[in-house]
Amino acid sequence: MRQAVEAQVLNPHCELGEHGLRQILTDVIEEVRQSVHEEIDGAELLHSLLNAPWLQSLLKIYECLQKFQKGSPSPALKYASGLSLQLLIDIKSLPGCSSEAKELHNLLRQPHIQALLSAHDSVAQKDYEPVLPPMPEELPDDEEATRIVCLVKNKQPLGATIKRNEATGEIFVARVIHGGLADRSGLLHAGDRIIEVNGFPVNGLEPEQVIQVVQAKSQGTIMFKVVPITERPVHNQTMLYVRAMADYSPQQDPSIPCADAGMGFKKGDVLEIVDQTDALWWQARKLPSISACAGLIPSTNLLKRKQREFWWSQPYQPHGCIQTLSTVDEEEDLIAIDDKCVEADEEAFESEELRVEEDEFCSNSYGIYLAGFRRSMRLCRRRSHSISQPSCHSRCATTCHGTLASPYEEVVRYQRLPQDTYRLIALLGPSGVGVNELRRRLIDINPGIFQGPIPYTTRAPKSYEESGREYHFTSREMFDNMVYNNKFLEYGEYKGNMYGTSIETVKEILTRKICVVDIEPNAIQAVRTHELKAYIIYVKPPSMDRLRQTRQDAQITTNYYINRPFKDEDFQDMEDAARKMESHYWHLFDNVIVNDSLQEACLQLLTAVRRAQDEPQWVPASWIRPTNQP
Repeated sequence: MRQAVEAQVLNPHCELGEHGLRQILTDVIEEVRQSVHEEIDGAELLHSLLNAPWLQSLLKIYECLQKFQKGSPSPALKYASGLSLQLLIDIKSLPGCSSEAKELHNLLRQPHIQALLSAHDSVAQKDYEPVLPPMPEELPDDEEATRIVCLVKNKQPLGATIKRNEATGEIFVARVIHGGLADRSGLLHAGDRIIEVNGFPVNGLEPEQVIQVVQAKSQGTIMFKVVPITERPVHNQTMLYVRAMADYSPQQDPSIPCADAGMGFKKGDVLEIVDQTDALWWQARKLPSISACAGLIPSTNLLKRKQREFWWSQPYQPHGCIQTLSTVDEEEDLIAIDDKCVEADEEAFESEELRVEEDEFCSNSYGIYLAGFRRSMRLCRRRSHSISQPSCHSRCATTCHGTLASPYEEVVRYQRLPQDTYRLIALLGPSGVGVNELRRRLIDINPGIFQGPIPYTTRAPKSYEESGREYHFTSREMFDNMVYNNKFLEYGEYKGNMYGTSIETVKEILTRKICVVDIEPNAIQAVRTHELKAYIIYVKPPSMDRLRQTRQDAQITTNYYINRPFKDEDFQDMEDAARKMESHYWHLFDNVIVNDSLQEACLQLLTAVRRAQDEPQWVPASWIRPTNQP
């Protein structure tokens, strides 16, 4: 045995037989066994190792590999696809073929089988594409390293933009669109210089001409000869999700590098920012998205700069129905959108029973529904005495005039946990649309779950009223102090008396129940805080014809508490108010309900409230990661 081992060591290049290595191992095991009987130290351990099953299996694998090294497999036939074609012809010519023959015929006709046979023939014949020209024997010292990039195009954009150096005429890859064909290939990078496209030199051409060369071959292999960028920057970026606070159309933006690569969006759309490499133009996808390819959108810094330029900050009338990222600065304040001084009595939507005066109230088992308070608040707002007081830690994305302060709002996915407080449900809509009625019906459905806040007032209580039941009665001095300390979501003055909804009252209800409030648009920012996490539901009026049908027997209450039937001008005012409200605040609405039918709208409201409490929602990132403000 020692002679065999020594011979293998002295001549390591000699080939072992089929069982040579295993035979040597057997001899080694026998030698060790004899040493064990002689009680040699360590021999028993070596014996157990050499008998290990894994070592035996390893040696078997080694011997198999040795056999395949001697003779690599070669194709038995270089034209397997031709043989399959002949076989199909023969089977088809059979007069009465069996079921097995028919099954074979169907299998051979399958596209994946044909593709597999075609790939086999290409490998067998060593017919590989593309055939590259031979390297020249002598290369100049200043010769640049080039790369041949082949991309298989299948009716999809390449996902890359190009630019031209006006001084040299050279064409460069400006950017690679995230998720596009070029990005997925990993072969083209921003900064690569393009020399040829499909063998056609592009130096000195305009970018439009280069695009025509690429588009000339809509499908198949497109070959680029490029000089790769020497150093590619490494970007470790985290995904960023934002809510668009304005509309954007790349086709109407004169500053976008490539309009075809741009992505349009509407107010309220949630965008996934996948690339912020360019300080001016980000790459993003609109959620939910079925496309892997991103699009260009202006960055926050670019839009803030454009806000100071006339095309974005001045009134702009786009073609068609697409509105670009422009803010029309209107002098009319939204707190006076219903300045016709017409107040709809929503509860008279189906009946004429509720013709309440200012201090009327309706009590039930859960608390108080204050129709008079809401009417008083709205009437005093129309006289421009109402002031919405946003919370000091509320991040305003828009001012009361709708002027854009930030084009994007960072958002995160939020799921309320069972131990968390409930989210505030805030309803709003134009006067007469039925906000109060929907709120009342929602609370009536389950008073053990839903509740409205009891307002504060400075007026004196009546004989049947009790503080903390109908109102929280307080002094004017105390009320002013609460206003000064930002204690109200909204407040106003009517007939010399102050009315307000306390933030603390709402927060206290949210620890036990779902608090439901109806607010005016200028109070939106006051409820969009990390403490209240308001879910804002916009109640939208139906069409003009449906308004006439559903409110033909209803009445409205005017500024002087005169009840009269609806008129066409009232419906027109409602539509105008809704249009303004949607124009300025649509991006802040979490849900939209069209009040075409009270019963159907109430069911939709219940579903929306359940989703707000139980399902993941996009919320401002500041709610989850609140910033410390002075």
